[in-house]
Amino acid sequence: MRALIVVDVQNDFCEGGSLPVEGGARVAGDISALLHRWSQRGEDAPDYAHAVATQDHHVDPGAHWSAQPDFVESWPVHCRVGTEGVRFHPDLDPEPLDAVFRKGEHEAAYSGFEGAADGVPLADWLRERGVTEVDVCGLATDHCVRATALDAVAEGFSTRVLGGLCAGVAPETTEAALAQMREAGVTIA
Repeated sequence: MRALIVVDVQNDFCEGGSLPVEGGARVAGDISALLHRWSQRGEDAPDYAHAVATQDHHVDPGAHWSAQPDFVESWPVHCRVGTEGVRFHPDLDPEPLDAVFRKGEHEAAYSGFEGAADGVPLADWLRERGVTEVDVCGLATDHCVRATALDAVAEGFSTRVLGGLCAGVAPETTEAALAQMREAGVTIA
């Protein structure tokens, strides 16, 4: 069985947010269209048993936030719990999602596999439902999508990244991330 993992399509990672990725709003709308086709189970619906999302969900992640970020280990304040930045982008309709896995309340967290929904880690949730294959999409290709896809492979899931439903921070780091994922056994679709 295959599941879709939508990674961090949140206001702070889209245009106008505190840590925007160019093309984030487009990705939000395109993923929403995919989710609607899936939930309506029409002829062109993707064959997913489940669809889930991850969410950066920071309360106080320590050195992950910085007034002088290096954009490698530290970042401007983003996805702070209780702000508009933590919410899904308005072009992404979360209604079809089966679960949302929040990550990083008190630490840096890049991979969706660091998150939990109702106390259940993502890998366990997927295994409990018989999922063996995952498609990963969202933001950003060179950070949280990369980390989620690499962890999916490490957890034993056959993993595919839907490149057209992702956006990266910079061309150079996105290409490096794609190469790293391919080397780890991720299929880039």
